[in-house]
Amino acid sequence: MKFDNFMILEFPSKSSNEAFARSAVACFAAQLDPTLEELGDIRTAVSEAVTNCIVHAYPNELGVITLRCRILKDNVLDIVVKDRGVGIADIEQARRPMFTTGGADRSGMGFTIMESFMTTFELTSEPGKGTTVHMRRKLQRRQ
Repeated sequence: MKFDNFMILEFPSKSSNEAFARSAVACFAAQLDPTLEELGDIRTAVSEAVTNCIVHAYPNELGVITLRCRILKDNVLDIVVKDRGVGIADIEQARRPMFTTGGADRSGMGFTIMESFMTTFELTSEPGKGTTVHMRRKLQRRQ
C-alpha cells in the first residue's frame, strides 16, 4: 500500500517510554490536522498498545518495542505496535473486556479501548514469538 510519510521507532520496554511513544505518534499525526478528539483517541490507543507490551510481553525483562506509523491516502493514519515477547496463547480470551493477566491493578480493557477508538483494529500473536497490534484511524478532513 502506498503511503505519503512514515516513521519507525524502536525503544526498550521501559514504562517511561509509554509517554514518549504516545507523544511521538501525536506529533507525527499532527500533519493530518486531526481534531483534539481524534488526537486524544489516537494517543490513548497507542498508550494502551505500548503499555500492553511493557506489562504483558516482557513481564520479567526488558525487551524491544517497535512502533511504525504511516500516512495513507484518504487521511488515514496507520499504526503498528509490535513486540517479540511472550505472546498471547488465547487471543479470543485476551480480547474479552475485563480479562487480564496483569494482576488486580489492571482493568483488562486495553484491547477494547484500542478497538473502540480506532477505525480498524487487528491483533496477531504467537506464544513465545510476540504480538502485533495493527490499528488505523481515518481522520476527518477539516474545511
